[in-house]
Amino acid sequence: MGLIGLLWGIASLLGMLLAFIPLLGWGNWLTIPFAVCGLIVSGIAYAMTSPARRGRATAGLWLNIIAILIGLMRLSLGGGIV
Repeated sequence: MGLIGLLWGIASLLGMLLAFIPLLGWGNWLTIPFAVCGLIVSGIAYAMTSPARRGRATAGLWLNIIAILIGLMRLSLGGGIV
């Protein structure tokens, strides 16, 4: 499950990078909920694995958190969040 969370985090960051292209900022409205779901999956994976094998789940948590923060920052700068 940690691998799924990690891949979900990578996909959400790629979606955020795509949303930085002008006129594609609306993509943040799609990738933020996607990253939140990835954060939930990574959190479950983190809780279910042993402390010695939490590397992928931890990376997935951080990637999804970064994607959410970047998306919220981009929406606030572009006027998407009023």
